[in-house]
Amino acid sequence: MSEVSESEYKGNPMIVLKATAEDKFPFQFGIKKAKLVLAHVEDIKRFVAKHGGE
Repeated sequence: MSEVSESEYKGNPMIVLKATAEDKFPFQFGIKKAKLVLAHVEDIKRFVAKHGGE
């Protein structure tokens, strides 16, 4: 099951997304990229649908 947590990098807040609790290479990003993702969430959904995502 996926896992979401927060961390910090050089004093900046980060969100950390793991596919599993044991994931060695989590996907993590800060506020600037989080805002970009939120602005384009519908585009991301279309991309996943187009390319056979779950």
